[in-house]
Amino acid sequence: MFTRAEIKAQAKAQLKGKVGMFFLCTLIVYAITFALCFIPIIGVIGIYIVLPPLAVGLISVYLNVTYGDEVEIGTLFKSFNYMGKCIALFLMIIFFTLLWSLLFVIPGIIKSYSYSMAFYILAENPEMSAREALNESKEIMKGNKLNFFVLQLSFILWDLLATVTFGIAYIYVLPYMQLTYTNFYHNIKRQPMQAEPVYDSPAYDTPYVETVEDVVE
Repeated sequence: MFTRAEIKAQAKAQLKGKVGMFFLCTLIVYAITFALCFIPIIGVIGIYIVLPPLAVGLISVYLNVTYGDEVEIGTLFKSFNYMGKCIALFLMIIFFTLLWSLLFVIPGIIKSYSYSMAFYILAENPEMSAREALNESKEIMKGNKLNFFVLQLSFILWDLLATVTFGIAYIYVLPYMQLTYTNFYHNIKRQPMQAEPVYDSPAYDTPYVETVEDVVE
């Protein structure tokens, strides 16, 4: 397993010469989302319909770059071919995170990390169902939630730089962060990908909570 420094160095190398295109892709996603916010009622519904496949599409852009491909704007919209799965996964993550948060805030935060790789999995394996992608994320994040948290925490100074530059630094920082997270995903994913549903082990959840999740999911 690569170290945090190695993953970040890899991301910097992958980012060279592509900052502008990454910024353009991100700008397109934000512009579409922002425009929908100004459409009463229908716009709110539209966000829940359009944002999930766009988010998966943006992740696909980063995944392609980690495989040595160039940034292509058209990749943003390829996930609309399976937008139903993207929307279902988006809603499932929101629902189950809120459900766990009802127990206390901490379980909700922990579960959000369990689900954090689900969009990456669906982007790389569009033949999988939303449930399978969610379960696979839970499986590969076992023992890696703290590692991912520390990885995110390592960008705190970059976030501070972006703040003092009124967000301008995010033109570089955001793709740098996302490429790092994508490399983290590659580092922990299973080979070959298992499409069968997998479930949390009692070693990671209390018996009562495990029963609740099995029922509602």
